[in-house]
Amino acid sequence: MNKQQILQELQSSHEFFNRSTRNLAEEHSTFAPAEGQMTACQQVAHVAQTIDWFFEGAFRPEGFSTDWDEMAKAISAVTSLAAAQEWVERSFAAAKAKAEATSDAEWIAPLPPNMIFGEAPRFAIISGLTDHTAHHRGALTVYARLKGVTPPMPYMDM
Repeated sequence: MNKQQILQELQSSHEFFNRSTRNLAEEHSTFAPAEGQMTACQQVAHVAQTIDWFFEGAFRPEGFSTDWDEMAKAISAVTSLAAAQEWVERSFAAAKAKAEATSDAEWIAPLPPNMIFGEAPRFAIISGLTDHTAHHRGALTVYARLKGVTPPMPYMDM
């Protein structure tokens, strides 16, 4: 996977996420289908946090953080869908900027040793990021339907 493919994957993932979730409103921020589950805004914040996590882990010598409790605390503090969506925008912008600034040689270099991806090439984070984002946009479309909102088709503007 080269830099242009990486940038295209990030752009597509970003567009699909925004399309899938654009019918959620601030009033849906604190909705969760059951007690103990993430709220809508926490799901969105988790997507943003994980984009940051993928890129930080891929490029720092110590690899990926596994401080799950600290990450969960940061997500549980989010109570606004608008704030979570702004975080998604910042995270995708930072990811695209890092992707643009990273050479093809750096993308094919192995990840730092880690228990998640092993020592796969750095570009392995892109498929992980895409799958993770798709998983949560799917969950969020269920949240929307539970609130009586019809989510738009993610793959085209209609």
